[in-house]
Amino acid sequence: MTDTPVSIARDGDIAIVTVNNPPVNALGQAVRQGLWDAVATLDADDSLRAVVLTCAGRTFIAGADVREFGKPPVEPHLPDVVARIEGAAKPWCAAIHGSALGGGFEVAMGCRWRVALDTAQIGLPEVSLGIIPGASGTVRTPRLAGVPAAVDLVTSGKPVRAAKAQQMGLIDAVIDGDLTAAAVAFLRAALTRDLPPPASQRPISAPDAGFWDQAREQVAKSAKGAAAPLAALDQIRFAAEHDFDDAMARERQTFITLRDSDQAAALRRIFFAERAATRPDSIRGVTPRPITRVGVIGGGTMGAGITAALRDAGLPVVLIERDDDALARGMANLTAIFDGGLKRGKLTATSHAERLAGVTPSTDYAALADADLVIEAVFEDLAVKRAVFAELARVCRPDAVLATNTSYLDPRAIADGVTGPERVIGLHFFSPANIMKLLEIVPTPDTAPDVLATAFALAARLKKMPVQAGICDGFIGNRILKRYRNAAESLLREGVAVAEIDGAMRDFGMAMGPFQMTDLAGLDIGYLQRNAARERGEDVPPALADLLVEAGRKGQKTGGGWYDYAEGDRKPRPSAAVADLLAPHVAAPNPMPRDQIAARLVDEMAAEGQAILDEGIAASATDIDLVKIHGYGFPRWRGGPMFVAGKG
Repeated sequence: MTDTPVSIARDGDIAIVTVNNPPVNALGQAVRQGLWDAVATLDADDSLRAVVLTCAGRTFIAGADVREFGKPPVEPHLPDVVARIEGAAKPWCAAIHGSALGGGFEVAMGCRWRVALDTAQIGLPEVSLGIIPGASGTVRTPRLAGVPAAVDLVTSGKPVRAAKAQQMGLIDAVIDGDLTAAAVAFLRAALTRDLPPPASQRPISAPDAGFWDQAREQVAKSAKGAAAPLAALDQIRFAAEHDFDDAMARERQTFITLRDSDQAAALRRIFFAERAATRPDSIRGVTPRPITRVGVIGGGTMGAGITAALRDAGLPVVLIERDDDALARGMANLTAIFDGGLKRGKLTATSHAERLAGVTPSTDYAALADADLVIEAVFEDLAVKRAVFAELARVCRPDAVLATNTSYLDPRAIADGVTGPERVIGLHFFSPANIMKLLEIVPTPDTAPDVLATAFALAARLKKMPVQAGICDGFIGNRILKRYRNAAESLLREGVAVAEIDGAMRDFGMAMGPFQMTDLAGLDIGYLQRNAARERGEDVPPALADLLVEAGRKGQKTGGGWYDYAEGDRKPRPSAAVADLLAPHVAAPNPMPRDQIAARLVDEMAAEGQAILDEGIAASATDIDLVKIHGYGFPRWRGGPMFVAGKG
């Protein structure tokens, strides 16, 4: 066994099989072969009664080997390994710590028992890669946990903690202390009783048609066009209504079909892009500056969201506002965020109090004297932001990182004249900043490598998806958004209806269309930006949205934008007033198939993305796709506009 990452030890008459394949004990061919061989070796040893399967390092088997993604499978195939463990003469017990995900949990289900530390989690996340479990996840899971629990686990792809898994019937015991010793003790006790039947032989109760109809409606709603969750649901139903062998054969065929699909290719690409984005070559080997104390300037929607994100990560924050009234509003904004977390059960009363206790509100910039990082999040006005940076230069330590949360402006202009330009960087959060995952990191030519590394380290601490962007109007995301919105208005001028354009993008997989999104954000934001550009002497053509803003229609906050809204209701309703305002500026009604509308708008996004690539604003097409997916709701399963357009 020394030539494989699978070793065998003994505790009396109990064998201990250990997988040691750093960093996450992935199920590569050598691990599969090692487990396959271990069964034969242990079954041949008459002095052994049973086997504990454990893993070295920080986790149990956390899934497939990503290096094998997209490649033809190599024997022994995982379903055969799982079946071999289940059919072993010496019963196996999986001892789980860290994460048992995907194929890792399928291996665990091949064991007669499963025990886990209370910190462990289990899951079947394959749908997030455009596939379904391929080694009995849809077949053994409902036999262990029942159909409803299996549907939740498999179609969502979300893991559950050990205690919840035990309630579901997927874990036999949650244990504390030394995992291996506790697993051996559990196994010795279990051997005094009758063996539980293998998962493959356990009965299954098939729900009626009404259950499946309701489940399909719910899964379709959450899948938003992704194929794998619905395929997983269909497969679980088949497994509930057919024998084990037939269900396994169908699962494997569905797995292979989906594995070769466009959606799976798109999702694999995004998976690898996300891994690469967190550690770009530009910071390889660079040590970030330590960040233990943070300041935030501005307590509005964005500043409060950033502060909440920092507090969620355990960082103490000094929140600065211009006067007592503004500071009170800022703290109220922040408190409302934490109140929402408390109401939804995301926070306890204790953690709610701790979040707020870690914020020091002040109107005195001197409170930032010891800050390691200060993030400016004030109104998107160059003069206002420059005034803030002048104050920061006066009170902050010379080595403090100074960041601007600008959405469009040049960080160099914001920090012009500030001593130590090497410590300045753009950190573009997306609203709501405590929820949205994207963080555009915008260094200037003077930004020091360790400051850039600090920004990426902060993103990791905040659990954000970082993407480095060059300096231009709107960086990556908002620059593409501007072209997307302009293209939508062009369709409108050609006679395509507002509701049809939005509907086309929802059908495509977006959470909302461009006009709905503008109503939510506020039409006045773009209006002010266009006017500011005109004042700078730029040639900015008139936008149809300007007509609405000048008529007092700024979006949901005014009860009307592109749509009408009833008080207290965000449901968009077609607006006769908008039709009258636009009538002189748009062509006669010109129906267009929704798929053509979506294709045209996505092509416009990709064309702007290509221009961004050509100018060096983004390092890769995948970075652009990550921005659109994590910041703008582009459907993940489509892979991003650059992938759709075949540009990367």
